[in-house]
Amino acid sequence: MQKQKHIHFIGICGVAMSALAIAFHKKGYKVTGSDKGFYPPVSTYLKEAGVPYYPGWHVEKMTKNGDPDLVIVGNVAGSENPEWLYVQEKKLNYKSYPEAIAEFFVKENSIVCAGTFGKTTTTSLLAWILQENNFDPSYMFGGISLNDMPAAKLTDSKYSILEGDEYKSARWDDGAKFFHYSPTHLLLTSVVWDHADVYPTEQSYFEAFEKLLTNLPESGLLVTSERVKKEMLDFAKCKIITYGKDAKNDYVYQNVTVNKKEIKFEIKCQDQIFQINAPLLGEYLVDNMTATFAMAHQLGLASDKIIQTTNTYKNVKRRLEKRLDGEITVLDDIAHSPQKASSVLQTLKNIYHDGKVIAIFEPNSGNRQKEAIAGYDNKFNDADLVIIPRLTTIKQAPGEEISIEGEELTKIIKKTQTNTIYLDNDEELVGYLVKIAKPNDVIAFLGSHGFRNMIESVVSVILSR
Repeated sequence: MQKQKHIHFIGICGVAMSALAIAFHKKGYKVTGSDKGFYPPVSTYLKEAGVPYYPGWHVEKMTKNGDPDLVIVGNVAGSENPEWLYVQEKKLNYKSYPEAIAEFFVKENSIVCAGTFGKTTTTSLLAWILQENNFDPSYMFGGISLNDMPAAKLTDSKYSILEGDEYKSARWDDGAKFFHYSPTHLLLTSVVWDHADVYPTEQSYFEAFEKLLTNLPESGLLVTSERVKKEMLDFAKCKIITYGKDAKNDYVYQNVTVNKKEIKFEIKCQDQIFQINAPLLGEYLVDNMTATFAMAHQLGLASDKIIQTTNTYKNVKRRLEKRLDGEITVLDDIAHSPQKASSVLQTLKNIYHDGKVIAIFEPNSGNRQKEAIAGYDNKFNDADLVIIPRLTTIKQAPGEEISIEGEELTKIIKKTQTNTIYLDNDEELVGYLVKIAKPNDVIAFLGSHGFRNMIESVVSVILSR
């Protein structure tokens, strides 16, 4: 496709879709978009970039200047969406989000960051490192960078860095998104069963990653965490580089110290020791930073350049993002599974050991399935108090098993963390939090949804008293 051709996005207001739209707009394409609603910060980014959009689904607006040359279809495009129906009726050219990424973004050196944990962080950090060191990669990650870099960028270089999500590609394509990206270089952070709504068994989840590893070319590269089982790594026929705590790894992190302001640690490689000093929260980020160091180093970038850039990385929004940093700390994190929540809470307990750790937790849809229940055992033990809010309503397909609701989830967590309560009234929850929170305490909102302005309310009340 040539410049000035028209690309329309059905469901433009998601973080990833809006970033993709802006990237195409900056490359000179005519871009339009629709969605059921528009909210900051995404609506602000679209407006500032000059990308026209409209609320609702209106065929006459989508086709105002003729049929689009390409329609990128988001998961909001249900079977009754009039724009989606028109696209199918007129047999217009359309693609899912990962199909569009595959056609326009995947380059000769396709670097994909995959795994249950740390995908967005490793992708954005690796993109930051390579961008700041003149690789000029095309890239895409599903978050909002605190380094003021767009979440997607389309360039003419031979490198692409893509977040490899294992979730299904589209309503018509149950395959994982990462299958579309044809990686030559794969960074694999972890493989722990997740998304029970798509992968009903642990084995089905593992099989997706096994297929990904099988597809790596023999001339490719796999950089993997020591936590990934060797049986799975056997599916890869390319060069394998490992990282982790154990001295047997190719890249070893050691002497880790964390506090409320920064992370300090060393990376050892071939008898050389490199010092990292990053202004971030969370010991688990050490694993992510070691992973990206290893990949960048394997790509030929000098260690001092990697360190210099890593030390300026600010992460992405909603990754232990400080919403209030005072006597009481309020954090926002996208940890929407019990496993991810456990990792965050362990970090917070180590850092904020002189106060209480109070967690407000809302799981994503996959972790509200019956198959996910066993995964909650002992995952919230590092919290002093767990509060389950009113959970976001999930549309159930006809005949689909009803998802776990807040009261039932409270009982599930309470089996191994007795100090768990359910508060289904937002105003009551905010009032309770500000009443019990004392100096040195940390309040952590964990989940994939926005908590209906409760975070802002808690911060406002604490600041005003």
